[in-house]
Amino acid sequence: MTPFGKILRHVVETTPGAVGGSFAAADGEMVDSYSEGDPEHWAIVTAHYGVVLRHLESAFDTWHFGGPTYFIAQHEQLDVVVHTVAAGYFALLACRKPAPLARALAALSEAAELLAKEMA
Repeated sequence: MTPFGKILRHVVETTPGAVGGSFAAADGEMVDSYSEGDPEHWAIVTAHYGVVLRHLESAFDTWHFGGPTYFIAQHEQLDVVVHTVAAGYFALLACRKPAPLARALAALSEAAELLAKEMA
């Protein structure tokens, strides 16, 4: 397992209800992941949330607010937290409902810092 995978495994295993985490490049291409699901499906999900992040960054940059640090998408059965890392990279954590969102965000924020350090 890569150092990135170890970071993702830790955040998934220590966040109640988490089903997977991923780390991806700005274009949505997954660098690494840790999940209980199909790796190909997980890569597609990660890429789609990367597109959402890019749209948010474009919108907020237009308004001169700067890009978002994170966003949360709440779905019927799953909540997804996406957090920027560095150089356009991002991390994602998905949790079953009821998701402890404050805990998930704190864990993913810490993971994002560790991923950025590992990139350097």
